[in-house]
Amino acid sequence: MAEFDALPYRPCAGIVLANEDGKVFVGRRIDNPDSEAWQMPQGGIDDGESADMAALRELQEETGVRTELVDMIAQSKEEYFYDLPPELIGKLWQGRWRGQRQYWFLMRFKGSDSDINIQTRHAEFSAWKWSDPSEVPKMIVPFKRHLYERVIAEFYDLI
Repeated sequence: MAEFDALPYRPCAGIVLANEDGKVFVGRRIDNPDSEAWQMPQGGIDDGESADMAALRELQEETGVRTELVDMIAQSKEEYFYDLPPELIGKLWQGRWRGQRQYWFLMRFKGSDSDINIQTRHAEFSAWKWSDPSEVPKMIVPFKRHLYERVIAEFYDLI
Protein backbone atom coordinates (compact mmCIF):
# COMPACT_ATOMS: atom_id res chain seq x y z
CA MET A 1 0.00 0.00 0.00
CA ALA A 2 3.01 2.31 0.16
CA GLU A 3 2.48 3.28 -3.50
CA PHE A 4 -1.02 4.50 -2.63
CA ASP A 5 0.22 6.49 0.37
CA ALA A 6 2.16 8.68 -2.05
CA LEU A 7 -0.95 9.59 -4.05
CA PRO A 8 -2.41 13.06 -3.43
CA TYR A 9 -5.93 13.86 -2.24
CA ARG A 10 -8.47 15.12 -4.77
CA PRO A 11 -9.54 18.72 -4.00
CA CYS A 12 -13.29 18.76 -3.49
CA ALA A 13 -16.20 20.86 -2.27
CA GLY A 14 -19.18 19.43 -0.40
CA ILE A 15 -22.61 20.93 0.22
CA VAL A 16 -24.91 20.60 3.21
CA LEU A 17 -28.13 21.86 1.63
CA ALA A 18 -30.64 22.56 4.40
CA ASN A 19 -34.27 23.50 3.92
CA GLU A 20 -36.37 25.82 6.08
CA ASP A 21 -37.52 22.83 8.18
CA GLY A 22 -33.96 21.97 9.24
CA LYS A 23 -33.75 18.89 7.00
CA VAL A 24 -30.74 18.10 4.80
CA PHE A 25 -30.71 17.01 1.14
CA VAL A 26 -29.32 13.54 0.44
CA GLY A 27 -29.21 11.68 -2.84
CA ARG A 28 -28.92 7.95 -3.46
CA ARG A 29 -25.85 7.28 -5.57
CA ILE A 30 -26.70 6.13 -9.07
CA ASP A 31 -23.47 4.15 -9.41
CA ASN A 32 -24.29 1.88 -6.46
CA PRO A 33 -27.78 0.52 -7.26
CA ASP A 34 -27.54 -2.52 -4.99
CA SER A 35 -27.08 -0.56 -1.80
CA GLU A 36 -28.62 2.27 0.13
CA ALA A 37 -25.59 4.51 -0.42
CA TRP A 38 -26.74 8.10 0.06
CA GLN A 39 -24.65 11.24 0.18
CA MET A 40 -24.79 15.00 0.13
CA PRO A 41 -23.78 16.80 -3.08
CA GLN A 42 -20.03 17.09 -3.60
CA GLY A 43 -17.49 17.21 -6.36
CA GLY A 44 -14.05 18.18 -7.54
CA ILE A 45 -12.64 21.67 -7.61
CA ASP A 46 -11.47 22.58 -11.11
CA ASP A 47 -8.14 24.32 -11.75
CA GLY A 48 -8.47 28.04 -11.06
CA GLU A 49 -11.82 27.59 -9.29
CA SER A 50 -12.41 28.59 -5.68
CA ALA A 51 -13.96 26.07 -3.30
CA ASP A 52 -17.16 28.10 -2.87
CA MET A 53 -17.60 28.50 -6.63
CA ALA A 54 -17.05 24.75 -7.07
CA ALA A 55 -19.69 24.08 -4.42
CA LEU A 56 -22.26 26.22 -6.22
CA ARG A 57 -21.40 24.64 -9.58
CA GLU A 58 -21.57 21.10 -8.18
CA LEU A 59 -24.88 21.84 -6.47
CA GLN A 60 -26.42 22.90 -9.78
CA GLU A 61 -24.81 20.02 -11.71
CA GLU A 62 -26.05 17.37 -9.26
CA THR A 63 -29.40 18.76 -8.12
CA GLY A 64 -30.45 21.34 -10.69
CA VAL A 65 -30.66 23.94 -7.88
CA ARG A 66 -29.74 27.37 -9.24
CA THR A 67 -27.47 29.67 -7.22
CA GLU A 68 -30.22 32.25 -6.66
CA LEU A 69 -32.19 29.59 -4.75
CA VAL A 70 -29.59 29.25 -1.98
CA ASP A 71 -27.98 31.43 0.66
CA MET A 72 -24.42 30.59 1.64
CA ILE A 73 -24.52 30.27 5.44
CA ALA A 74 -21.07 28.95 6.42
CA GLN A 75 -17.87 27.30 5.25
CA SER A 76 -16.19 24.55 7.25
CA LYS A 77 -13.49 25.79 9.58
CA GLU A 78 -11.11 23.16 8.28
CA GLU A 79 -10.53 20.95 5.29
CA TYR A 80 -11.79 17.40 5.81
CA PHE A 81 -9.95 14.34 4.46
CA TYR A 82 -10.94 10.75 3.75
CA ASP A 83 -9.06 7.80 2.26
CA LEU A 84 -10.62 5.39 -0.17
CA PRO A 85 -10.72 1.78 1.00
CA PRO A 86 -7.91 -0.30 -0.56
CA GLU A 87 -10.27 -2.09 -2.95
CA LEU A 88 -11.31 1.22 -4.55
CA ILE A 89 -7.89 2.86 -4.89
CA GLY A 90 -6.85 2.58 -8.50
CA LYS A 91 -10.44 2.02 -9.65
CA LEU A 92 -11.84 5.50 -9.05
CA TRP A 93 -10.53 8.67 -10.70
CA GLN A 94 -8.16 6.67 -12.94
CA GLY A 95 -6.03 5.87 -9.89
CA ARG A 96 -4.79 9.46 -9.53
CA TRP A 97 -6.06 10.07 -5.96
CA ARG A 98 -5.94 8.26 -2.62
CA GLY A 99 -9.09 9.97 -1.39
CA GLN A 100 -10.51 13.46 -1.12
CA ARG A 101 -9.78 16.66 0.75
CA GLN A 102 -12.97 18.63 1.09
CA TYR A 103 -14.17 22.06 2.11
CA TRP A 104 -17.82 21.92 3.10
CA PHE A 105 -20.44 24.63 2.73
CA LEU A 106 -23.76 25.00 4.51
CA MET A 107 -26.40 26.48 2.21
CA ARG A 108 -30.01 27.36 2.97
CA PHE A 109 -32.41 26.27 0.22
CA LYS A 110 -34.96 28.98 -0.56
CA GLY A 111 -36.79 27.21 -3.36
CA SER A 112 -39.44 24.53 -3.49
CA ASP A 113 -39.03 20.81 -4.03
CA SER A 114 -40.03 21.29 -7.67
CA ASP A 115 -36.81 23.30 -8.15
CA ILE A 116 -34.78 20.14 -7.50
CA ASN A 117 -34.03 18.04 -10.56
CA ILE A 118 -31.57 15.16 -10.19
CA GLN A 119 -32.02 14.13 -13.85
CA THR A 120 -29.13 16.35 -14.88
CA ARG A 121 -26.73 15.93 -17.80
CA HIS A 122 -24.30 13.94 -15.64
CA ALA A 123 -26.78 12.44 -13.15
CA GLU A 124 -25.22 11.18 -9.92
CA PHE A 125 -28.37 10.38 -7.95
CA SER A 126 -31.24 7.97 -8.62
CA ALA A 127 -33.43 9.36 -5.82
CA TRP A 128 -33.35 12.16 -3.27
CA LYS A 129 -35.01 13.14 0.00
CA TRP A 130 -34.83 15.53 2.93
CA SER A 131 -33.39 13.87 6.05
CA ASP A 132 -32.85 14.72 9.66
CA PRO A 133 -29.21 15.85 10.00
CA SER A 134 -28.54 13.32 12.77
CA GLU A 135 -29.55 10.48 10.39
CA VAL A 136 -27.32 11.51 7.49
CA PRO A 137 -24.05 9.91 8.72
CA LYS A 138 -25.85 6.56 9.08
CA MET A 139 -26.81 6.64 5.38
CA ILE A 140 -23.34 7.16 3.97
CA VAL A 141 -20.84 4.51 2.87
CA PRO A 142 -18.79 3.40 5.89
CA PHE A 143 -15.47 4.90 4.77
CA LYS A 144 -17.01 8.41 4.71
CA ARG A 145 -19.08 8.09 7.90
CA HIS A 146 -16.62 9.72 10.32
CA LEU A 147 -16.18 12.69 7.97
CA TYR A 148 -19.96 13.14 7.72
CA GLU A 149 -20.31 12.98 11.50
CA ARG A 150 -17.76 15.78 11.84
CA VAL A 151 -19.32 17.96 9.11
CA ILE A 152 -22.84 17.61 10.54
CA ALA A 153 -21.52 18.34 14.06
CA GLU A 154 -19.78 21.50 12.83
CA PHE A 155 -22.91 22.87 11.13
CA TYR A 156 -25.60 21.35 13.37
CA ASP A 157 -26.55 24.52 15.26
CA LEU A 158 -26.84 26.48 12.00
CA ILE A 159 -28.91 23.90 10.12
